Amino acid sequence: MTSVEQAADSGSHRPGAEPAASPVREGSKVVIIGGGPGGYEAATVAVRLGAKVTLVEAQGLGGAAVLTDVVPSKTLIATAQWLTQTEQADELGIGVGTDRPTADLMRINERVRALASAQSRDIRAGLETLGVSVVDGVGRIGASLLPDGTREVFVSQGWNEAAQDQINMVLRADVVLIATGARPRALPGSPFDGERILNWVQLYGMKEPPEHLIVIGSGVTGAELAGAYQVLGTKVTLVSSRDRVLPNADEDAARLIEDVFERRGMVIKSHARAKAARRTPAGVEVELESGEVLGGSHVLIAVGSVPSTKRIGLEEAGVRLTERGHVKVDRVSRTSASHVYAAGDCTGVFPLASVAAQMGRIAMWHALGDAVKPLDVSLVGSTIFTLPEVATVGMTEEQARSNHMNIKIAQLPIARNPRAKMQGVRDGFVKIFAETDTGVITGGVIVCERASEQIFPLTLAVTHRMTVDQLSSAYTVYPSISGTLSEVARMLH
Repeated sequence: MTSVEQAADSGSHRPGAEPAASPVREGSKVVIIGGGPGGYEAATVAVRLGAKVTLVEAQGLGGAAVLTDVVPSKTLIATAQWLTQTEQADELGIGVGTDRPTADLMRINERVRALASAQSRDIRAGLETLGVSVVDGVGRIGASLLPDGTREVFVSQGWNEAAQDQINMVLRADVVLIATGARPRALPGSPFDGERILNWVQLYGMKEPPEHLIVIGSGVTGAELAGAYQVLGTKVTLVSSRDRVLPNADEDAARLIEDVFERRGMVIKSHARAKAARRTPAGVEVELESGEVLGGSHVLIAVGSVPSTKRIGLEEAGVRLTERGHVKVDRVSRTSASHVYAAGDCTGVFPLASVAAQMGRIAMWHALGDAVKPLDVSLVGSTIFTLPEVATVGMTEEQARSNHMNIKIAQLPIARNPRAKMQGVRDGFVKIFAETDTGVITGGVIVCERASEQIFPLTLAVTHRMTVDQLSSAYTVYPSISGTLSEVARMLH
């Protein structure tokens, strides 16, 4: 059960629209702790609803999504994606010579950091233009409500623990939003050193490509970065504790990505759990629980994240946390403490920037008395940015079967699509799930280049409970990859 399913203070959830909170007075004070997507989108909503908004952030606007995770990794992957086009060069009649294009990692990482910084500056400028007060520092909420119903937020303008004990500013808030995100989880006994034993935040400081990168963890982050570095010319070994990469993804999609990885030369260690990672004179070694030792030049540890919820006063204020430290929230982002909301990765609800942003918006709509529809994660479209990409929306095939839903499934390979043939693309497929009796579309999977751009029609279909006939009756461009969406829908007529 996820933390969004554990209602913090309102018991079970009713379907449909959630009643808004009692309207607050004009100019209510909102303090947001954390400047990632949940925080800055909440600030935008709140200030437009007439609130006086202060956003407290220590490491830069945009949070991990912009500065250390999504924007950097997808920028790196964009370079790798360009290199994959050379795989079809001969078939398309293009001569690329005998030398394979090479990647200059120093220049790539310089571009990564520059784009992330520019995006962060743009977010800050946009918020300040709207009238949001941005404070550089770490926020900690007060333990109890004051007699007038407000809550104090203490700001320390420093990031280390000693600095957090020095209060530089005290804010008063009618509403507080916690949006502090999460940080990479370390492998027990194998601390990150930023040089050879790395997390995904530290990758972008490297000046030379790793000769042999061992990636521990085959989830989304591990698979995305393993695939990108392989295309950039690095020898990659991927350590997966499960029977396949991307264990939580659609099985057909995961198997296809694994096949592509291996075809490009990646070594995949399945059913292998890492015990420790150590520096050696020549690089690193990774010890597996089986006793096998892998040698490489660098190791990337991608075994999940830890919520950033310590030392900010949550438990003292009555905010309930899960065993793993995530903030418990209901579907309108309320916590168990009065007038305290939470959004994003610190809640563990769904680790996507788009979900964090929507949780932040929902929190402010609810707190400031606007109409609001509770969060429904079953409608979220998401993408794994491997090469090719894996985009999904709605209920998975496995979930539908386990819930004993009567569904029908249709699937076609991308290789049959005329546009894909023209582009020399063979890897991928489109799969759609629909209710057998009604034809209502319940979910889908698209695996292809730029699947992230193709999933939106299916997201609309799932959100608005469209039938396969309604989807297939809309015209598609010929030739286009989206034509396969319509064709699969017609198969389910």
